[in-house]
Amino acid sequence: MDLNSDLGEGFGAWKMGDDDAMLDIVTSANVACGFHAGDPSVMRRVCERAAERGVVIGAHVAYRDLAGFGRRAMDVAPADLADDVLYQIGALDAFARAAGTSVRYVKPHGALYNTASVDPEQAAAVVEGIRRFRPELALLCPLGSEMARQAEKAGFPAYAEAFADRAYTPEGLLVSRKLPGAVLHDADEVASRAVTMATTGKVVAADGTELALRPHSLCVHGDTPGAVELARRIRAGLDASGVHIGSFIEAA
Repeated sequence: MDLNSDLGEGFGAWKMGDDDAMLDIVTSANVACGFHAGDPSVMRRVCERAAERGVVIGAHVAYRDLAGFGRRAMDVAPADLADDVLYQIGALDAFARAAGTSVRYVKPHGALYNTASVDPEQAAAVVEGIRRFRPELALLCPLGSEMARQAEKAGFPAYAEAFADRAYTPEGLLVSRKLPGAVLHDADEVASRAVTMATTGKVVAADGTELALRPHSLCVHGDTPGAVELARRIRAGLDASGVHIGSFIEAA
């Protein structure tokens, strides 16, 4: 099972999360590309430290929304969105290559992730941006989402992701952050959910419905309070359950 986290989400003097600590735990790093967070120095530093630790680098692409941290829905024309995705991947890949590695996958962030999961046009635009850069790049997205369907149509791989620290709706979507209980903070609960997801492919939704997510990768948000401890507990729980920890890219 792969463990991923959203990293590099500082900007200038504004710090977000503990990238160094998370890079000692996760196997894949979704690095912000400057649109919702991140700047050139942050991108360079995270890519260098990920490369030193053998952590696989992914481009965490987003709507152009620094003020809203990429969590505000935006009406972006598909052609413009494809260009934005291509631009962000290329920027991060420059820093990854300078660190002796490269971008290996793409994971949309925030509002783009949620919208492209259900909107065929936005999903197709994300996929087109990836295709223009390098068609063999993997896409990390929800199982059965529009992004997964559009990637399949375009002929390149999509891998299923699940969130250990987020609540799910009965439809398999993430509960809105505007609602109470959307983000889970109890370390025991989060670690237990992660082990269940990894060993059975299932998770219990907010209403008690059992969902089949069959993830290749589990995400712990780097900006969640106590994220490092949650990630450590998840990894320890997976190790104790005999689950092999490794990048979904290397396992492909």
